Amino acid sequence: MTLPAMLQIDEILAAYRSGALRPTALVAQVLERADAYALKDPAVWITRAGREDLMARAAFLETQPVDSLPLYGIPFAVKDNIDVAGYPTTAACPDFAYVPQASAEVVARLEAAGGIMIGKTNLDQFATGLVGTRSPYGQPHCVFDARYVSGGSSSGSGVAVAAGLVSFSLGTDTAGSGRVPAAINNIVGLKPTRGALSTSGVVPACLSLDCVSIFATTVADALKVEAQAAAWDAVAPYSRPMAHHALPQQTFRFGILAEKDRFFDGDAQNAALYEQAIRRCEALGGTAVELDYTPLRETAELLYGGAFVVERLAAIEPFFTAHEAAMDPTVAGIIGSGRRYSGADVFRAIYRQHELRQAAAQMWQQLDVMLLPTMPRIVSREEVAAQPVTANSLHGVYTNFVNLLDMSACAVPSAFRDDGLPFGVTFVAPAFADHDLGLLAGRFHAASPTGAGLARVAVGPVEGALRPAAQGALRLAVVGAHLKGLPLHYQLEQENAVLVQTTRTAPDYRLFALLASVPPKPGLFRQPGFDGPGLEVEIYELSAAGFGRFVASVPQPMAIGRITLADGQEVDSFLCAEAFASKGQDITALGGWKAYLQTVQAGYGRIRHQ
Repeated sequence: MTLPAMLQIDEILAAYRSGALRPTALVAQVLERADAYALKDPAVWITRAGREDLMARAAFLETQPVDSLPLYGIPFAVKDNIDVAGYPTTAACPDFAYVPQASAEVVARLEAAGGIMIGKTNLDQFATGLVGTRSPYGQPHCVFDARYVSGGSSSGSGVAVAAGLVSFSLGTDTAGSGRVPAAINNIVGLKPTRGALSTSGVVPACLSLDCVSIFATTVADALKVEAQAAAWDAVAPYSRPMAHHALPQQTFRFGILAEKDRFFDGDAQNAALYEQAIRRCEALGGTAVELDYTPLRETAELLYGGAFVVERLAAIEPFFTAHEAAMDPTVAGIIGSGRRYSGADVFRAIYRQHELRQAAAQMWQQLDVMLLPTMPRIVSREEVAAQPVTANSLHGVYTNFVNLLDMSACAVPSAFRDDGLPFGVTFVAPAFADHDLGLLAGRFHAASPTGAGLARVAVGPVEGALRPAAQGALRLAVVGAHLKGLPLHYQLEQENAVLVQTTRTAPDYRLFALLASVPPKPGLFRQPGFDGPGLEVEIYELSAAGFGRFVASVPQPMAIGRITLADGQEVDSFLCAEAFASKGQDITALGGWKAYLQTVQAGYGRIRHQ
């Protein structure tokens, strides 16, 4: 089996169960893919695990039952400020490097769950930065355009997932380092509640604020990883047992920025895409409520504009004193600025933090979650070279306050811009709302034009316009149970159909779940003038004979007709008469059939599949 472009956990586990894939075969392909991607971006990894070690790990897993381990054979990456036994921890500073004898608690738990650690990823030195350029090991770049930064500080971890090199990765997040790379590379960044994932074995940036974060292609995958990684750890001073803060799902109140607080650094398109995200959230059952951003803004300014920078100095002070000249100059300047503050300054900053935390806590009386842009805009590598601190600060406008105020957050893709760069939003909620926040963010992601787990990078059949069909072949777009991983997909496999593109319809299509049939079927039809999110479709190429056999098996009330894709091209697809389809449940806002099934499985649909 050839690995899919994006290595989603359930799809890999299903392939293992069916016998179509084994961990040794997965490792071989992942290594080939990583080698190929290094030709276009050689700065993703600091240290890769050796092929022999990875094959030995995979071979051991093949002696175990697939369902005995929740992350059986799932490849992952680790930010190189998190210890992995036997591999150097550098924090992107060669003079600081050491080889730990034991793995960080989170890594040990993920490996015990069956995960395969592929390597250690690049970062802004000592996790100080939001751009991904402050490393002597090179500068990873945005997977869509090498002129733009990857985001940081968890730069390599974000790119490794977005490029389809691993299923998930670990980052750290103090000021937004687990969310900014997600937004820039069109993936999910889950920033858990502070202390939910142990920081034992993690090089601290600001120990009282640091969170181990998770990058994945879907929120569902990120929550699966968090479920395995989260645990109280007596060794970690800020560890807390995971509690559960419930959030409403069907109808909810979400805080949005007032017009006066919407800062996009002059980027009108991102401003419009934020407004679009608000409308999409309303379509999912949300009620928008303007929030008072003043205490959040002031909190954000505390992190780098005041005495809290002293904690970065405290984290590595002996090393800094002896090796300042060996450090990245920008990072050294930021950490060294902590010397200008007194102990009294630090306590005054802490007192102000808690005053602002009290003020922010009152917001939750009017809101269930916040919906914020993850960042105003993506900065270019050229901008960072010219103004390293100013460009970096732009990325943290909407992220810096979250950990200081003890909140959970989940960054998800929202849309693509006209220039091909992504725009992302972040859902923010009180501490311990991780799971319910993830469910809501996952529904939003599934309904977005980017789709669930769709990263348009050159590692699979999801990039660019359709190439011309092979001679004598025909194209078919599927929207329901024939999608990859769903029950009827085998009918396409029987005809040797080849997936050539994952994309979306034009925005004037609607999708209904036909509840009268068991299991429900999708009803797709066009409604001129309707402005929806576009619906996820997979386009397959079949021989003329195979196309004929397949179409002959299509049951009523389905029919085959031409549809228009988001890029204006036309292709044959399943369609349903509007009069019949509209008797079902309108699921257009979810963006596709797989997203609908996810809501059903989570208990939010009106029916459950048998």
